[in-house]
Amino acid sequence: MVPPLDLPSDRARALALTPVSRETEDRLVAIVALLEKWQKTINLVAPATLPEIWTRHIADSLQLVALAPGAVRWVDLGSGGGFPGLVVAAARADDPGMDVTLVESDSRKAAFLREAARIGELPVTVLPNRIEAVAERIAPGVEVVSARALAPLPKLLELAAPFLAQGARGLFLKGQDVDNELTEASKSWKIQATTHPSLTHGEGRILVVEHAGKRHI
Repeated sequence: MVPPLDLPSDRARALALTPVSRETEDRLVAIVALLEKWQKTINLVAPATLPEIWTRHIADSLQLVALAPGAVRWVDLGSGGGFPGLVVAAARADDPGMDVTLVESDSRKAAFLREAARIGELPVTVLPNRIEAVAERIAPGVEVVSARALAPLPKLLELAAPFLAQGARGLFLKGQDVDNELTEASKSWKIQATTHPSLTHGEGRILVVEHAGKRHI
């Protein structure tokens, strides 16, 4: 039996960690309900995380909002089930000029993202493309580039490079190996970055990349 996604205790715990307005909460409730429906045929999140979807996915994504409060041009790479990009759009939907682009090459996941954006009336554009195919075109003017569980940092920096080169800030949700990833990435990249502890995962980290440029070897 699949456990219910909207467990009251999990939802309350998540929103205590990352408080939102009633309007935002309503949008997030709608997203969770849609995910529950689509999860039956598409693997949008790991099944083991479903009972804690609010803390493991919603709150985990929401914590990025405070790290870029004034940014209105946002690109999320490999958005998957909508984390963090769709959740950020839900939280910032009422902000003038907010524009979130979700890049997701899986056509079924892209369809889910479009439907979630429609029902939530979110300021979202979904691009069903490989990141490499669209990054150079959409990078100008982007203020934040985000990703969650997409790739190890050396590869992630390659994907995010067109945005970082244009002055975007990178917000990347990482796990306990972030220090090792930084060490490995620094072999080929000059990186200006800080890490912040995750509010939702004891060993998780948020990597904030202010600049990253390729080393000339």
